[in-house]
Amino acid sequence: MKSTVEHLSPTRVRLNVEVPFDELKPNFDRAYKELAKQVRIPGFRPGKVPAKVLESRIGRGPVLDEVVNEAVPSKYSEAVSNNEVQALSRPELEVTNIVDGEQIEFSAEVDVRPELTVPSYDELAVSVDDQEVTEQDVQEQLDELRARFGTLVGVDRPAANGDYVSIDLSATVDGQQVEDAQTSGLSYEVGSGELINGIDDALTGMSAGETENFTTTLVAGEYAGREAEVEVKLNSVKERQLPEADDEFAQMASEFDTIDELLADLRERLGRVKRMQQGMQARDKVLEALLEQVEVPLPESVVQSEIEVREHDAIHPYDHDEQRFLESLQEQGKTREDFDAETRQEAEQAVRTQLVLDTIADNEEISVSDNELTERIIYQAQQSGISPDQYVQQIQQSGQLGRIYSDIRRSKALFSVVRQSTVTDSEGNALDMDELLGTQEQDEGDQQPEQVEGEAVEQEERDAAQQQ
Repeated sequence: MKSTVEHLSPTRVRLNVEVPFDELKPNFDRAYKELAKQVRIPGFRPGKVPAKVLESRIGRGPVLDEVVNEAVPSKYSEAVSNNEVQALSRPELEVTNIVDGEQIEFSAEVDVRPELTVPSYDELAVSVDDQEVTEQDVQEQLDELRARFGTLVGVDRPAANGDYVSIDLSATVDGQQVEDAQTSGLSYEVGSGELINGIDDALTGMSAGETENFTTTLVAGEYAGREAEVEVKLNSVKERQLPEADDEFAQMASEFDTIDELLADLRERLGRVKRMQQGMQARDKVLEALLEQVEVPLPESVVQSEIEVREHDAIHPYDHDEQRFLESLQEQGKTREDFDAETRQEAEQAVRTQLVLDTIADNEEISVSDNELTERIIYQAQQSGISPDQYVQQIQQSGQLGRIYSDIRRSKALFSVVRQSTVTDSEGNALDMDELLGTQEQDEGDQQPEQVEGEAVEQEERDAAQQQ
């Protein structure tokens, strides 16, 4: 087989392939066998018709069609491999010539990863915010811990932010009762924003026994997007009383004997969280600086695929009901045109990032181990609330395993760049990125940056707030 590559643009090529017939003997054998099963010829059992007899009955054309349909895709893959073409889309295949007994010629146009020139990593320099742990930070963390052990006590005063109230709710739209909005004895924290818009403003300053009315736009249910008249009655007000921050509290809420030991532990944990946040800011800024210095031609088919994924994810919560989706956009003050423009911009940035990090991963010869892939799958299965076996089955059926592999590889590439860049604090002091991100020997690199930050920060916050 002979193949050549014709560059149509930085992101698209045409492969011209010539396949001699002597390479197609296995394809012809399979074609005769398959067609023989479909043709009934007196004197021969199904599937046992000799090739010459078969051709005399059905002609040469169906045989060649069968061979071409089978051979072209496999020979295309072989040409891609031989020419080291990094294809990013489905090929547009066209059989250009068939010389029976001699060769088949075909062409394949496909989008490819562009060749990129990345700057030297040590030329990348960014500055990140200082992450000092203040006494206010420690006090806020302590107050959150105290709140976990607080008690609710009834008070005879108007409701305020942070109070827990018992309320009755009802709502009407154009005089019709909204069944989903009728409730009594509902417990609610004022200022949490977890009910309907306007409820917090209405409750603030109300006393037990009083009733207030306000207008709001419903965001769910039969009347989603419609204005409703809401009536709220305040039944009772309770405030959370916190335990004293003393040695007795430290012994109750943690493994420490004194409040000073508990405060020191909170300060240390917050310091780790702050350093992690500083590392993540360095990651984001280095990536931004990197993208600014690399010109990235975008393959349109890849961008379009990314857009389709984002559109699917956006409309899926609405059961793919376009009208409900449009109503949701309207509530946010957006039009479908606004959404489409934002989605394209986000998709282009995502593809640009992927192409740059893939290039770096190749340059750095970064690979992904089975252990790293397994850890990512277990993590994402936990996030999805299903078993790892179920998750593996899902991603195999949807063909997403390769995407997960690529995500891990890109994450490792990005962390490699960050470690080799110059990162300083607000005073110009160089920061030790191994201290902020962990050493390359640690397992952080096998996760997405967002996963690293999320797991570490959440764990630190849980540990700091749940010393039980």
